[in-house]
Amino acid sequence: MQVPLYQAKADFFRMLGHPIRIRVLELLGEGPRPVRELLAETQVEASNLSQQLAVLRRAGIVVSTRDGATVVYALAGPDVADLMRAARRILTEMLRGQAELLASLTVEPE
Repeated sequence: MQVPLYQAKADFFRMLGHPIRIRVLELLGEGPRPVRELLAETQVEASNLSQQLAVLRRAGIVVSTRDGATVVYALAGPDVADLMRAARRILTEMLRGQAELLASLTVEPE
C-alpha cells in the first residue's frame, strides 16, 4: 500500500526534527565539510553527531565521501539548503509579528 503524500511529508519533517540535524544541514548549506569541522561547529559528542549524520544519510539528504582518513559530508542537492533558507524567512516573519504584538500590548492606554 502506498503512503499518502501528506504522510510522507510528515515523516520527512519528523526526520528533520532534531536541532543537531538542522545545524548540520545549515552548515552543509555553506558547502561540504569534513566531520572534524562539523564536530567543532556543533560541539556535540562524536557518537551523537555520527547518529544524526546516519539519519540524514539514510534519508538521502546528505552524502559522504572519503578522502583518505577524512570523511566529508555534503548536501545531496540544493533543495535542502533552499528549505533551510525558507524556514529562516518564515521564522523571521513569525517573530516580527510577535514583536509587533508585544509592542502593541506594552503601549500605555491613554
